[in-house]
Amino acid sequence: MSVFQAIILAIIEGLTEYLPVSSTGHMIIGSAFLGIAEHPFTKIFEVNIQFGAILAVIALYWKRFFQSLDFYKKLIVAFIPAAVLGLLLDDFIDSLLGNVWVVAISLLVGGVILIFIDSYFEKKPQKEESDLKDSFLIGLFQCISMIPGVSRSAATIIGGMFQGLSRKTAAEFSFFLAVPTMFGASALKLGKGFLKGTLSFNQEEIKLLLIGNVVAFIVATIAIKFFIGYLQKHGFKIFGIYRIIVGVVLLALLAAGVDLKVI
Repeated sequence: MSVFQAIILAIIEGLTEYLPVSSTGHMIIGSAFLGIAEHPFTKIFEVNIQFGAILAVIALYWKRFFQSLDFYKKLIVAFIPAAVLGLLLDDFIDSLLGNVWVVAISLLVGGVILIFIDSYFEKKPQKEESDLKDSFLIGLFQCISMIPGVSRSAATIIGGMFQGLSRKTAAEFSFFLAVPTMFGASALKLGKGFLKGTLSFNQEEIKLLLIGNVVAFIVATIAIKFFIGYLQKHGFKIFGIYRIIVGVVLLALLAAGVDLKVI
């Protein structure tokens, strides 16, 4: 992997991690067009640069993380379903991840849902604070995103809206929930690598990881700020249309016989 390839993948991660468009689908397309060879480091790189995206949430909302113990209770309750299922079904989830057809179909189905989701919630009452029950149910919605291509952000935001949260509040809770979820998923992957003895980095790879995390942090910070403002004014429709386009692109590449691999 070159520095240029690392920067492009980090930009893709930063842009798509918190938008309801599926970072997995974009990583597949990005790696295919960049011609990145299948290598153990590419998987580690994709997992590791999530830490940069996590730091973007902490940097933007650091005051909320010092607000109260109730904030952490809600995060823990919401995190539990994905943590349990993730540990139990890790190998099965990895097998799904390797199926690009699943990713493409999930993008299409999710895109159709996003196009119509605003009208569904348009006249429903909204609240600006969740309780523990809401948090747990949002956590159950997050489990749906274990299907590659669904988008963790989309699943949790819609889950929050089903609990009566406003779009802004649901999106912000989705960002907060990403911190333990992404950290846990990344730690699990990296921990497995250490235990198997397959995780080691040379000087060049360490440089690529540092560059990737810095770029992912900067881009994710910009993406979060943009998304909150756009979502409040315009809703999800444009993201639904975009997901359908990406899903069609993936299906077209598969139909053309392009060898797409999930890095």
